[in-house]
Amino acid sequence: MKKLLVSLAAACGLFWGGAWAQNMPQPPEIAARAYLLLDLTSDQQLAAKEADAPVPPASLTKLMTAYLVFDALRVGRLDLQQTLPVSERARRQPGSRMFLEAGMKVPVEDLIKGLLVQSGNDAAMTLAEGAAGSEERFVQLMNEQAQALGMKATRFVNPTGLSQAGQQSTARDLATLATRLLRDFPDRARFHAIRKYHYEGTPAANDSNRNLLLFRDPSVDGLKTGHTEAAGYCLIATAQREFPHLGSAGAPGARRLLAVVLGADSENARATETQKLLNWGFTAFEAVKLFEANQPVLTPAVWKGQSGQIRLGRPQAVVVTVPTGQASRLHTQASRPDPLVAPLKKGQTSGTLKILIGEYTLINYPLLTLESVDEAGLIGRAWDAFRLWVQ
Repeated sequence: MKKLLVSLAAACGLFWGGAWAQNMPQPPEIAARAYLLLDLTSDQQLAAKEADAPVPPASLTKLMTAYLVFDALRVGRLDLQQTLPVSERARRQPGSRMFLEAGMKVPVEDLIKGLLVQSGNDAAMTLAEGAAGSEERFVQLMNEQAQALGMKATRFVNPTGLSQAGQQSTARDLATLATRLLRDFPDRARFHAIRKYHYEGTPAANDSNRNLLLFRDPSVDGLKTGHTEAAGYCLIATAQREFPHLGSAGAPGARRLLAVVLGADSENARATETQKLLNWGFTAFEAVKLFEANQPVLTPAVWKGQSGQIRLGRPQAVVVTVPTGQASRLHTQASRPDPLVAPLKKGQTSGTLKILIGEYTLINYPLLTLESVDEAGLIGRAWDAFRLWVQ
């Protein structure tokens, strides 16, 4: 049997290492405590600084609050038009607010806008109490969800992000949360892109999104700001730009980047440094689509099956990001067990696709069966067994 190559990296989270890292473009100086830049089109890390250092997440915490609210909407525990009562506890929340009064009944949709546009701590508390019955129960759900998403260095103590002992995260964990928020709830992404929002009866001057990049860069369509004295000025921003002619092997059409910048010195600085990081990521790298979703990479023979062959590929498009000008150096190697013997189930790992740039391996993706092949009848199995024996 031919040796099946072991996967060196999961399908997401690829970052550069080994000798190839020496050939990588160097990011610009970013005036922040920590940062992380991901290409979400190829699931690759492009740059990082102190990405695993624990930090207070400030109002970036509200992305987890939003995640749980969106999940409650998905399963029907909440409805956008449903109204939630504002408690005295919610009204008393300090810091950024929607300026809600106790006893008001506010639609969930407006509370979400208050949460993400105005970064309202009163909106966060009202949503938490409405979704889980109490802040304490909601915080428990936040931590359970964080663990489920793989945010191992994160612990939440409140749904607002206000400074409180024990509340911490990392740039990498926050990037994981933002990525899953976009992918798990694509129909709710519009909330992150709202530039201005005003709830009737609250101060009109409190209507602008704190994410200045929404006003400066038309490709930016989210995601969230945060600030406390302990955290500094923080921003998670995502941007999508069209690149119809990138890459010699085929362009993905559009690239989406996600930047996490933590601990900048001012509101303007966090926007400027994040913009610098995004611009660098879009210009210093290009993305190349090597295979379409469900496109066969190999079509090997199958033994003892009702079909004589099977298609091996990926259910998602295979896209990789490389330094600009390096796409022509990309090549692939595919391997599989030999022989492939039925039965084979759809989605079963049955090979490996190695992607290389020059002599360096970037990643090994598992190749999956794109359909099922059931066992042949007794005579067919016996005939193939004989053929294998005489080979």
